[in-house]
Amino acid sequence: MPLLEQIKSSGELRVITRYSPTTYFEGPEGYSGIEYDLIQLFAERMGVRARFILPDNFNQILSLISEGEADIAAAGITATKKRNHWMRFAPAYQKITEQIIYRSGTSRPRSINDLSKGILEVFRGSSHIETLSAHRQKNFDLQWLTSDTLSSDELIELVDLQLIDYTVADSNQVALYRQFFPKLHVAFDISEPRELAWALTKSDDTSLYDETVKFFIEIKKDGTLERLIEKNFGHAKTFNYVGNCTFRTHIKQRLPALQPFFESAAQLYNLDWKLLAAIGYQESHWNPKAVSPTGVRGIMMLTQSTARQLKVKNRLDPQESIFGGARYFAQRLKKIPERIPEPDRSWMALTAYNIGFGHLEDARILTEKQSGNPDSWLDVEQRLPLLSKKKWYQQTRHGYARGREPVIYVGNIRRYYDLLTWLTKEKDSTVDIFEPLPLEKEIPAL
Repeated sequence: MPLLEQIKSSGELRVITRYSPTTYFEGPEGYSGIEYDLIQLFAERMGVRARFILPDNFNQILSLISEGEADIAAAGITATKKRNHWMRFAPAYQKITEQIIYRSGTSRPRSINDLSKGILEVFRGSSHIETLSAHRQKNFDLQWLTSDTLSSDELIELVDLQLIDYTVADSNQVALYRQFFPKLHVAFDISEPRELAWALTKSDDTSLYDETVKFFIEIKKDGTLERLIEKNFGHAKTFNYVGNCTFRTHIKQRLPALQPFFESAAQLYNLDWKLLAAIGYQESHWNPKAVSPTGVRGIMMLTQSTARQLKVKNRLDPQESIFGGARYFAQRLKKIPERIPEPDRSWMALTAYNIGFGHLEDARILTEKQSGNPDSWLDVEQRLPLLSKKKWYQQTRHGYARGREPVIYVGNIRRYYDLLTWLTKEKDSTVDIFEPLPLEKEIPAL
């Protein structure tokens, strides 16, 4: 019986993966990650459930799939010529480059030659070793340590702790991790663009492989793949070192007094307190006395009319402002159609919080007119800036709006939310990650 039929008959797709923000992890809303999302869609398409297997290290992932101990390895695997000899790769879903990572405050390596001045460590079984080996053919002094137990994510943390000088990481991984470790920087790329893909056991039976080909053709054509990449990585495209450091300082200095209010309000309105706190930070940097030139005030920057509607008597009272803002966001969320899945539903509610529900609906109508999906945040996000262009806002019911603002607004809140989720989860670690970072000049990534 072909492998595909065996999987359908058993009702289970066995998937090897690894725990990482770039692949598969448990977040506030349950499991997530690009590999998790893709596999869940693929399994649903076949009418089976996915069973995730997490080996102890990356090397075991490659060994297990090559030996046929699972059906698919979905673990952010780089498709290389060497690996093609003993495993079969599904169509690529993302392109990355391999990058040398170092920490600010240390000497930045300018070329491969400079890596001999410090400790470079990578993990065993990675494509990074293949890349470094190719470079060593031209530079015989290039040396590195190989870890059997630490993952790429853990080696990135060692660079941040200054226990090693450099490591190699994929560009998508760096984009996410620089939010959590703002002192990390990219020195230079050491590879041309490479493709990430699922790995399958190499055999004469191509039934499962053929199904993955059909799947990726389908999700590329209908835009699903682009939406999943945006969902998992889109908010990490823009990185601001100073803003990140200021946020960490405010977490330590301002959040403790406000957190009980965020938690209570979130519980009352069935929200995640960290998302509510992220909204508050975007609005006012958690400054209870914040006042804008247009007259909005307080932690949640409520207008006078909105405060009156929400029965908030004193907008500068932190508790009143936070409870009022939570109620207002919950109202916006309730108006978003329930058929829209999370997190898109929340991002649209944030847009309504920022520029009003009417302008959001205008953008969704424009999206539909342009053959986009009005229930997809990625599609709506692309049309929001049109609301500031006369050609387009003349076609809408509510007219002109500064449409770029909610795009930036939602992106910032997503970054603050990710950081709050990660920092609060790691608060009990031995490293004081709540310690504010010095505001130093940002070193641009090349």
